[in-house]
Amino acid sequence: MSEQKKVEKIVGVKGMNDILPADAPLWELFENTVQSVLKSYGFQQIRTPIVEPTALFARGLGEVTDIVEKEMYSFTDSMNGDNLTLRPENTAGVVRAALEHNLTYDGPKRLWYVGPMFRHERPQRGRYRQFHQVGAEAVGFSGPDIDAELIMMCQRLWDDLGLSDIRLELNSIGNAEERNKHRADLIAYFEQHKDLLDTDAQRRLHANPLRILDTKNPAMQEMVNAAPKLLDYLGEESRAHFEGVQKILRHNNIPFTINPRLVRGMDYYNRTVFEWVTDQLGSQGTVCGGGRYDPLIEMFGGKPTPACGFAMGVERLLELMKASGEQYAPNQCDVYLVHQGEDAQLQSFVLAERLRTAGLDVVLHCASSNGGGSFKAQMKRADASGAAFAVIIGEDELKGGTATVKHMREGNAEEGRANQNSLPFDGVVDYIVEQIVGDHDHDHDHVHYHP
Repeated sequence: MSEQKKVEKIVGVKGMNDILPADAPLWELFENTVQSVLKSYGFQQIRTPIVEPTALFARGLGEVTDIVEKEMYSFTDSMNGDNLTLRPENTAGVVRAALEHNLTYDGPKRLWYVGPMFRHERPQRGRYRQFHQVGAEAVGFSGPDIDAELIMMCQRLWDDLGLSDIRLELNSIGNAEERNKHRADLIAYFEQHKDLLDTDAQRRLHANPLRILDTKNPAMQEMVNAAPKLLDYLGEESRAHFEGVQKILRHNNIPFTINPRLVRGMDYYNRTVFEWVTDQLGSQGTVCGGGRYDPLIEMFGGKPTPACGFAMGVERLLELMKASGEQYAPNQCDVYLVHQGEDAQLQSFVLAERLRTAGLDVVLHCASSNGGGSFKAQMKRADASGAAFAVIIGEDELKGGTATVKHMREGNAEEGRANQNSLPFDGVVDYIVEQIVGDHDHDHDHVHYHP
C-alpha cells in the first residue's frame, strides 16, 4: 500500500496579517468611533478600488520617492497589458475619483475612506505590507480653517478612543517658488557637508533634498539641524496661512509644537503639514500624517483646486488602544439559544428569528464535529459566547409552551432579578428586550442591541 502524499500547508503572505474573530471587536469599536466622529463634521464616505493605474502614483507621489522606487506592488495585467498597482496610499485615488466624477461641480466636498493599503517593505511592529488606513480629504477649501478643522477632528477622535499620549507637530512647507529657493540653498548646504551624507541622502541630494531633513540617521542629526529652514523662506501669503492655522488651534486649546524639519514624502504637498506622534510605538511613532496638497488635482489634469487631508494607520492606533487598556465587548451575541430534542430545535429557530427581528444578536446552538450537544456542553458554550442571556427550550418547556430565560452575567441578584425565569413562549422577546434596553442604558460593553 503506497504512502499517502503529504499535502504542503499553505500560509499567508509575510507582512499581510489575518484579523481573527478575537480581534474583530476592537476593530469594530475603532471603525464605529471613526465613522461617528467624521460624520459629526460633515464628512461623507468614499470607496475607491484597491488597484489603480501605476501612472497615478508615479505622477502624484513623484518618481523619486521610496514608495514609487522600492515599495509599490506593481504588475502588468496579463489580459490587456495595463500597468497596475495595489494602492500604497489613497489620497491619489480619492482625488482621481473626485476629478473623474466631477464631485466638486456644486461646491467643496468633505470625504473620508477606510481600507487596506500595500507597500513592500520589511514587516515590523506597526508596519506591515498590507496595512489599513483611515483618511479624510477636504477638496475645494482654500483657507487655513479647514486645515485646523482636520487637526481638531483628529484630537476629538483621540479623545473618543481614550488615547492621551499623542502629540501634534506642525510645519509649513510653503509654495513651489518658496521651496525652490530653499531647495537651492539646501542643496548647496548639503554639498558642503557631503562627507556626512549617508547613501540614501546622497541619492536624494539633487532629486528630493527635503527628504534628507527627515533622516533618522544619528550621525547626520547635528548637521541636518543646522540646515536652512524652510520657514525662513515663506512669503507673506504662506506665512499668513500658517499663522491662521495656529490661531484657530490656540483658540481651541489644541497644543502643538512647530517642527521645522517636518516634511512630507509626496511631491504634491504644500503649505500646512502635520503629524500626530507617540513615544509608545518605538521607531514607528507617527500614527497620523497630513497636510495641504493644492497642486495635486491640477497635476492630474483638472482645474486648480485647493485640498487638504490626512491619513492614519489603523494598526498603530489599535496598538495604542490596547496599551491604554481600552475595554471592548468580546461577546458574540445578546442571546444564546439552548435546545434539547428535534421539536425543541424547530421551536428555537422560530424564537431566534423573532429575537433577531426585535434587534438582538442571537446564536442558536448547532451540531459540531466534536459533539457538544448535551445540555451541560451547550450551557458551557452559552457562557463562553459572552451572551447576556441563555434561552432554554427542552421537553418540559415544549409541554408547557414556555422557555427558560437565564441571566448569564453577574450582578443580577443586586439588581433584584431572579437568576432565571420560566416565561410563556410568546413573552420571551418582550422580556429580553426590556432587560437589554435597561442594561444598554448603563453598560454598553456587553450589549449589542440595535433596534
